[in-house]
Amino acid sequence: MTSPHVPAAAPVEPIGVAVIGAGYWGPNLVRNFQSSSAFRLRWLCDLDVERAKRVLGGYSTVQTTADLDEVLADDQVRAVAIATPAGTHLPVSLAALRAGKHVLVEKPLAASHAEGRQLVEEADRRGLTLMCDHTYCYTPAVLRIRELLHAGELGEVHFFDSVRINLGLVQRDIDVLWDLAPHDLSILDFVLPPGVRPVAVAAHGADGIGAGRACVAYLTLQLSTGALAHIHVNWLSPVKIRTTIVGGSKRTLVWDDLNPSQRLSVFDRGVDVAAPDEIGDELRRDMLISYRSGDMVAPALAEREALRTMVEEYARAIRSGTPALTDGRAGLRVLGILEAASRSLTNGGTMVRLDEGEK
Repeated sequence: MTSPHVPAAAPVEPIGVAVIGAGYWGPNLVRNFQSSSAFRLRWLCDLDVERAKRVLGGYSTVQTTADLDEVLADDQVRAVAIATPAGTHLPVSLAALRAGKHVLVEKPLAASHAEGRQLVEEADRRGLTLMCDHTYCYTPAVLRIRELLHAGELGEVHFFDSVRINLGLVQRDIDVLWDLAPHDLSILDFVLPPGVRPVAVAAHGADGIGAGRACVAYLTLQLSTGALAHIHVNWLSPVKIRTTIVGGSKRTLVWDDLNPSQRLSVFDRGVDVAAPDEIGDELRRDMLISYRSGDMVAPALAEREALRTMVEEYARAIRSGTPALTDGRAGLRVLGILEAASRSLTNGGTMVRLDEGEK
């Protein structure tokens, strides 16, 4: 008996996309959109059209323009990716959303929490995807950390400690907090298990070279469970360090981003505490503490460019109509913490509660 003929599924039409901005980050987006079967890059828009043409090369069929309105008037452009200075994110993103385009915007989502909220509300009203390109969240290491924490493999989070230091470029318009901490704050937001969130932040900073802004900063975040997260960012270190340690009740994870042969290490070592009802009356005053020393496992990670994974997530969010893993609200939460940290820094390191509306 012959099986009934099943018609082949119609091919999925690539999503027409435009990249806005051909400066530092724009070329990376261009390369990844061009290599993705989910998208068709139609425009590269930049105030310097010659720079845009150089990014594309001499044989590209992608159109170039300095006129954003020309891009947004193209009905075949369903989505845009914005890689312009942070101060322009609000007007450019709003124009794209109001033209009915899905929007991917580089970090930070906007120059302030209030501006970021405008973008989130506009996207919600129009039923459009708003995604923030928190690139580090799409690295194989961070995706695995999120998987382990969400699956409870490390147990309850006891502490999160991150160091991001090197002899870096001192920025003219922002301090080290706004320059480097968004990476770590977006990672923290991305990997924390459901129901666990920062509730307060304190920041301390120093300007040892007279730059007029903090060049070294330490952030301490209180989590809703009572655990702590600590972030050290620094432009002045002669050595480059990129490490994160996540301590859990079951296991502790170490991420060394500068060690390509062993980025992740999971240690079955820690402290076990017996509950009072598990020990005798004579020991109830002193909780019984024992130290556990088990194996270390280095999970295998597939080497894959984070931006490629991010582009695929953008396509998934657009086609499914569901939020991206790093959606506008994730970007808004990071902005809320940064603004609270800046207030703490100004006030000498006082702990600042995070407004519930910024979650």
